[in-house]
Amino acid sequence: MLKPIALFIALIGLAGPVMAVEVGEVAPAFTGMDEFGNEVNFPAVIDGKPTILLFWATWCPYCKAFMPYLEQIKKDYGDDINVLMINHKERGAGDPAAYIKALDFKVIAVLDGDSIGDAYVVNFIPGLMIAGADGRMAWKRQSTDLPAGQAVGEFWNMVVREQLDKML
Repeated sequence: MLKPIALFIALIGLAGPVMAVEVGEVAPAFTGMDEFGNEVNFPAVIDGKPTILLFWATWCPYCKAFMPYLEQIKKDYGDDINVLMINHKERGAGDPAAYIKALDFKVIAVLDGDSIGDAYVVNFIPGLMIAGADGRMAWKRQSTDLPAGQAVGEFWNMVVREQLDKML
């Protein structure tokens, strides 16, 4: 009886748990499609620049609260950074392609990014991270008790800018 239990435990150990990418680790590579049907390959798309990764959905009030700040970050840092928006957990609630097209700032977009979010173990929306120019995870947001709205948008704006300033 002990041998089957030991074998079971060993097999579980070999399978290992799915782990989220942690700060300092190489961010998982992926390929997705943008709103025009073009392939987006990560990490090639970062092109040696710090890259904000935003896992978002059209229904997400936190995403909507942060979007004006993200727009200003992109305008302020310009071509020194990338903004990579990965639509995740959309659930058919909105039109992500139309949302991306309506933005007034340049982003790299991936639609239907559920498998990418799963690989990154994004459990809440928005998943907000920064990959360094070397493709290593430089920063990840933690959960917050702040309500959706201006306070959370301002908080993430401040933290993202602090991280980018350290990298540039």
